[in-house]
Amino acid sequence: MRAILTALALTLAVPMAGCSGGGDTAADTTGLVPVTITAAGQTHRFDVEVVRSPEDQKQGLKFRTALPANGGMLFPFDKPRIATFWMQDTLIPLDMFFVRADGSIDRIAENTIPQSLEPVTSGGEVSAVLELAGGTAARLGIDETAKVTWQERR
Repeated sequence: MRAILTALALTLAVPMAGCSGGGDTAADTTGLVPVTITAAGQTHRFDVEVVRSPEDQKQGLKFRTALPANGGMLFPFDKPRIATFWMQDTLIPLDMFFVRADGSIDRIAENTIPQSLEPVTSGGEVSAVLELAGGTAARLGIDETAKVTWQERR
């Protein structure tokens, strides 16, 4: 049964930064984009790569051995959807922030397990997934009450 569920999740998933995950996305990858997370009255800024093409989604953060403390990867979707990711070929733990259309956080998957094929799924429909270095949420006190914003460059 577990193998069937994993196969189903992998079929539905779209590759993601360092992870594999997915979603309906636009054209190609752009440069770094500032992302702000506001939590408990504090604002935290990150400069992240934006992933748009299916090829870049499949690559994501795979095979990287480090991620800057203020770096990460953002996977915006054309329309809100259930998002599923996994950590195949991702060598570092990540915190995955599943972000709703209004910037609220649906779910945070903290310290995902490197190279795992276990699906990591949002709790509901989301408009983006933000991947940051594992432990970031705990280190900065970010939880599901935080708000995520970014300004895309096209």
